[in-house]
Amino acid sequence: MKHRTSAGVAALAVSVALALTGCASDDGASTTPSPSASSAVASDAPTPTAEDVAALEGVEVTGDAGAEPELTFEPPLEVSVPTTRVVAEGDGDDLVEGNQVTMEFVAYQGDGTRLGSSWENGTPETFLLGDVQYDLLTAPLAGQKVGARILLATPSQDAEGKPATVVNLVEITDTKEIPSRAEGEAVEPAAGLPTVTLADDGTPSVEIPDGYEAPKKLITQTLIKGDGEKVTEDQTVIAHYTGWTLDGKVFDSSWERGAPTSFSLQQVIAGWTQGIAGQTVGSQVLLVIPSDLAYGEQGTPDGSIPPNSPLVFVVDVLGAQ
Repeated sequence: MKHRTSAGVAALAVSVALALTGCASDDGASTTPSPSASSAVASDAPTPTAEDVAALEGVEVTGDAGAEPELTFEPPLEVSVPTTRVVAEGDGDDLVEGNQVTMEFVAYQGDGTRLGSSWENGTPETFLLGDVQYDLLTAPLAGQKVGARILLATPSQDAEGKPATVVNLVEITDTKEIPSRAEGEAVEPAAGLPTVTLADDGTPSVEIPDGYEAPKKLITQTLIKGDGEKVTEDQTVIAHYTGWTLDGKVFDSSWERGAPTSFSLQQVIAGWTQGIAGQTVGSQVLLVIPSDLAYGEQGTPDGSIPPNSPLVFVVDVLGAQ
């Protein structure tokens, strides 16, 4: 399963968060712990046309920073490719790729219908600047500061599957540096588990013992105990991770992509939700996941994970919100 998310518009939690997302590299090598995905717009998306730019220039944003603004425009607003416009530059801390960023947002349908907002729901979005899942925001936020307001119009689909455009106003409210790897107290693992070795930069490798049998239940082994807050299953985590099939073959690795990524624990395989919830930020965790808590009888569409495959993950939990 590719590291991709869709641009949905059915409900706020889906429409806003996913309308902002991009997709992974085109080589098709990356696979995430997400249970479902579909295509979106890649980082090398076509340049907006003059008509796209003019459409976004016609959006009027009213309201003070720190509160939900109102977007006014002449419907229908349509763009052919993702198009952005800086509404206001911030005066806070610099936004640095690789740092954690928090944003508030409001979304409108291209017909003028307000879809909802994080201000209304009290749920700001936190992500890693440069994360491929938020690819559409990487370039617009380059060189910006906390307080920046960005308009983003994205081709999408309405609730009936018809072509539509979603317009988001994003306001950056916070940023902070996160560690590049797990930091804390080493924990002696139980005997008989896959052996984890770390390179100098923290990249994990794993050795599966000869004759190792797939577990019937999830195995969660803390390898490094971090001193951060305890993660809950309703949070989004920022993590560095590598995943292996039980024959020792790597099927996905954020380390290989060169940057951590973020996942909602409500939108990943059950083995991740159960194994990461309860861990503390800064921890490194070994997960040995039976197939029924991973991809089950289906495996992944690209074949990188065959049906009925137990999986092994080493996860560095770098942040959570």
